[in-house]
Amino acid sequence: MSKYIDGFVIPVPRANMAEYKRVATLASEVWREHGALEYIEAVGDDFPACGDEGTPAPDLIGASREESLVFSYIVYESREHRDAVNAKVMEDPRMKEICPAVNGVFDVARMIFGGFRVIVETAKPMEAARS
Repeated sequence: MSKYIDGFVIPVPRANMAEYKRVATLASEVWREHGALEYIEAVGDDFPACGDEGTPAPDLIGASREESLVFSYIVYESREHRDAVNAKVMEDPRMKEICPAVNGVFDVARMIFGGFRVIVETAKPMEAARS
């Protein structure tokens, strides 16, 4: 059985990054408590141009110099597992704090998101990575 991932790319004003991190930390607790296997939030650090072949992500999404690009993903056992976890998440009372807070931290209309079926996975188990 292949894993399933919800992925997000979000331009966040740098001035709001501390609040974004607070809200994302709370969201990570909610998703993990309801069964998500992994919850990752990462802020952009390196966006090299690929000559004439590609467009750096901040340019593609229209991020300004005052914004950082955040890449996030949540890992599930399957799409069905994702749907079950998300149903529980949406019923969690903490979402009443998370959803309104998000609207003041970044422009939700500029968020790119979607669900993805994993087709290749080569990560080492945590035990092997520590050896």
